[in-house]
Amino acid sequence: MTVPRAKAVLAPLADKMRSERGQGTVEYAVVLAGVLCMVVALGVLAKAMGEGLFVEHALMSASHHLQLAALGSVADVFAF
Repeated sequence: MTVPRAKAVLAPLADKMRSERGQGTVEYAVVLAGVLCMVVALGVLAKAMGEGLFVEHALMSASHHLQLAALGSVADVFAF
C-alpha cells in the first residue's frame, strides 16, 4: 500500500476522530460544574444549620413569640 493510498483510506477515520476530539473534555467540565455547585450548596446549608438559622426561624414562627407583641390570651386565639 502506498502512502497516498493509505492517506485516502484513513482520511474518513481521521475526520471522524477530529470532530469528536473535545467531547470528553466538555462532558467532564459540565459534570465538574454540577458537582461543584452541589458541594457549594451543601456547604451553605451546613453553615446555616450550624449557626442555628433554621431553629431560630422555627422559634420566631412559634405561637409563644406572639406574646411579645400582644397579650397572651389574644396571641393564643390568633395563633390557632
